[in-house]
Amino acid sequence: MSAGHIVEGALVLADGSVFEGELIGADHRVSSGEVVFNTALSGYQEIITDPSYAGQLITFTYPHIGNYGVNVDDAESRGVFCRGVIIRELARRHSNYRAEQGLNEFLSAHGLAGIAGIDTRRLTRLLREQGAIPGAFGSLSESELHSHAQQEPGTDGVDLVSTVTTAETYTVGNGERRIVALDFGIKSTILHHLGSLGTVEVVPATTSAAEILARKPDGVFLSNGPGDPNMLDSIAREISQMVGVVPMFGICLGHQLLGKAVGATTIKLPFGHHGGNHPVKDLTTERIEITSQNHNFAVDPDSFDELEHDVVMTHINLNDGVCQGLEVRGAQCFSVQHHPEAGPGPHDSIYLFDRFAALMDARSSAGKAAR
Repeated sequence: MSAGHIVEGALVLADGSVFEGELIGADHRVSSGEVVFNTALSGYQEIITDPSYAGQLITFTYPHIGNYGVNVDDAESRGVFCRGVIIRELARRHSNYRAEQGLNEFLSAHGLAGIAGIDTRRLTRLLREQGAIPGAFGSLSESELHSHAQQEPGTDGVDLVSTVTTAETYTVGNGERRIVALDFGIKSTILHHLGSLGTVEVVPATTSAAEILARKPDGVFLSNGPGDPNMLDSIAREISQMVGVVPMFGICLGHQLLGKAVGATTIKLPFGHHGGNHPVKDLTTERIEITSQNHNFAVDPDSFDELEHDVVMTHINLNDGVCQGLEVRGAQCFSVQHHPEAGPGPHDSIYLFDRFAALMDARSSAGKAAR
C-alpha cells in the first residue's frame, strides 16, 4: 500500500465470518493460514520474524502497530515465516532513533501481506470462543476468500519445522563450553544467550543423536519452532537416545519434543498462548514470573504418571494451569514452554540459561573427577 492509495480487502474465516479492511504490505490477491492473536504491546518485528509463527496469520490485539518502525538488529530470523499480519491501525509515520524503515515497507520488502482496519477486538473474542481457526484475506471476493479459508489445513498434522530449519550447520559464540543446538526454528535472541555460554553448533532438525553425540557436546539445546509436535516422531526418537547421556535444555517446541522423547503426550490448546504477560509459577522455587509465550500445543502432565523416566512438572501457567516446564530427574534434562530469552517480552525467566550452564559444568566436573 503506497501513501494515499488504499486497496480495500477482507478477511474471511473458515466459519464464514467476514471482516472488512484495507490491504497493506506486499501485493497478494490472497493470503491464508491459521488465525491466532498476540497480546504483546510492542515487539511486532520480533513477532513477525519468529519462525514459530510459520503457517499462521498473526492478529495483533494492540490497536496501533508500526509506531517505532523496524531495524535489522531486532529481527529474530533470516526472514519472515508467518503467512500475514492482521492489525487495527497501521501507524501513518514511525518515530524512533533506531528505526531504519517503516513497518509497511518492511512487509513489502519481505513479500508479506497484511490487512489493517480490522475490528481486532471482535476477531479476538471470536478466536477465544472458537479457538484458532483458518482464515484468508486479500482482494478476492468474499466467497473466494471463504473457499481459500476452508481449504487451509491449519497447523494440525502438518510438519512446519522442515520449512524453517537451517540447511547447513553453523557456529555461534566461542566459549569453552560446547553446545549443539537443534534448529527447529531457532530465534536470534536464543542464539545470543547460548553464545554467551559457549561455542554453539547449530544443526538441522533432522540431525541424528549419533551425529550430535559424536561432536562431544557439553550440552544439547532443543529450540523453539512451529507446528504440531506429533508430526515429529522421528526427531523425538533421536532426542530419546540422548536422555541421560548429555545435559539437555528445551524451549517451546523443544520442550514438547523432550516430553515426547520420554513418552509424554502433547495436546493442542484452543487458541494457544501468544503474548508477553503470562504469569508462570516456578514450582521448584515458588517464584512467579511474567513470561513471553508463543505456542499452540502443550505437554499433558497427566501423562507423566506411567513413564519409564521420573518426569515432574516444574512450571505452571497461572492463567489456565497448562504445563509450562518439566524435568527428567536424574537425567540432567529440563525444558520450559515459555520463552526465557524474551525477544520480545520480560526477562524474569532468564535464569534458566544459567541452570543449563550449571548442568553442563556439573557434568564436566564429574567427568574430570572420574578420570
